[in-house]
Amino acid sequence: QVQLVESGGGLVQPGGSLRLSCAGSGRTFSRVSMGWFRQAPGKEREFVARIAWSGGFIDYADSVKGRFTISRDNAKSTLYLQMNSLKPDDTAVYYCSGSELLMAGRRQNDYNYWGQGTQVTVSS
Repeated sequence: QVQLVESGGGLVQPGGSLRLSCAGSGRTFSRVSMGWFRQAPGKEREFVARIAWSGGFIDYADSVKGRFTISRDNAKSTLYLQMNSLKPDDTAVYYCSGSELLMAGRRQNDYNYWGQGTQVTVSS
């Protein structure tokens, strides 16, 4: 089992930045591939970014490519999402997720563990 707790959400103006963190505990965090998803009001949860257990493979949704950066610090059992140039369309609850797969894909079903989510609101 892996327990995940997100933090770092909040209210930010368009064009601003936020960094989300996801603290992991339980099973060896460094052996788990990780991802970020988000769910906007009235919409389905969608893939944002994913990273291999080693950090050697990274993938982004087209909507965030070039603005968001996913990273991990296995020594601290923490996953990050640096979000720059934020837009109102980025407003959503952001979830971190962990997978037992060697490298999880973009599907939610690939992930076994989920955090409780953190709200990100982009508004002037």
